[in-house]
Amino acid sequence: MKKRRFGLLLAAAATAALLGACSEGDAESTGKGDDVVDIVWYPNESGNDLKSARDAIGDAVGEATGKEVKHHLTTDYAIAIETIVNNNAELAFMGAQGYIEAKEGNDAIEPLAVPTGPSGTLDDAKYHSWIAVEKENADEYKDGDGYTIDPIEGKSFSFVSNSSTSGFVVPSSSILNHFSDKGLSEEDLMEGGPFFEQVQFGGSHQGSAVNLLKGTVEAAAFCDTCVDNYVEVAEGEENTAGSVYRVKDDAAEPFHTVPGEEFVLVSVTPVLNAPFVANTEVLSEEDFTKIRDAFTSDEMAENEGVFVPEDSEQSGLFKKTEGERFVEVEDSWFDPIRELSN
Repeated sequence: MKKRRFGLLLAAAATAALLGACSEGDAESTGKGDDVVDIVWYPNESGNDLKSARDAIGDAVGEATGKEVKHHLTTDYAIAIETIVNNNAELAFMGAQGYIEAKEGNDAIEPLAVPTGPSGTLDDAKYHSWIAVEKENADEYKDGDGYTIDPIEGKSFSFVSNSSTSGFVVPSSSILNHFSDKGLSEEDLMEGGPFFEQVQFGGSHQGSAVNLLKGTVEAAAFCDTCVDNYVEVAEGEENTAGSVYRVKDDAAEPFHTVPGEEFVLVSVTPVLNAPFVANTEVLSEEDFTKIRDAFTSDEMAENEGVFVPEDSEQSGLFKKTEGERFVEVEDSWFDPIRELSN
């Protein structure tokens, strides 16, 4: 399955490359030790509303290295992964599955740092993969005092990208385990027919959520952190099956087209936090160390442009509720995600 997914990734990248990628910097190949550090971002983090958050990260990297920082914005997971695999970026922020695929494509890709949970350690360095449905259809998924994903069979469904950890790998694993008696594979979930009536890929977590809220699909997978800036809990507790979320009235694109729309969580699964990774083929060991030290410093942990205070209205990549910070992480930490694809 790994080879199949990576093959799909390469094919998608080749197609997407013809269309080009949106970028704040040029995409020329870099050389180890040059005067530019290129950071490539997934579609989820490439929106205008997160520019200040990207800039805060870029400023920290520039200050640590004394080099210019350029941001590559993308509209496709495959483009982001191939950009760093092909030595066209030094750094990337990507999910665990994206890192695993990048590592398979280029062994020089190394994890740099991971944001922790409130404890300030890796013990709770997790976010959440959701399967959600529109509020008007939520009763169909009730099962006693809880919720079940039984009714998603035969429905139209939206994933994020087949390279997304929380938008494909984790929810597809949950579906395959739940319907284990049907003998399904990941490939069966990628297109309509074997299990779903129709399958769409939103291209980003935001895109998958909007597919649901516009009624394009009947159920969708996306994660909490990628839509946190656009939605709020309307009923229940966050990250709990049965909770109702509502799109904020002033939500930025692409949620500006669905203000006030509501959805209900029917499945919630914890996922390992996404890492910043480095391509050590084009990033020198000295710069790797400088950037890692800057990321894991107390100064970075207290940077409100990176770890946005919980009560702030500013959009950000990470929230500061207690002791959140960046910590070093080894490749083996991602093995639980690798195992889902075996």
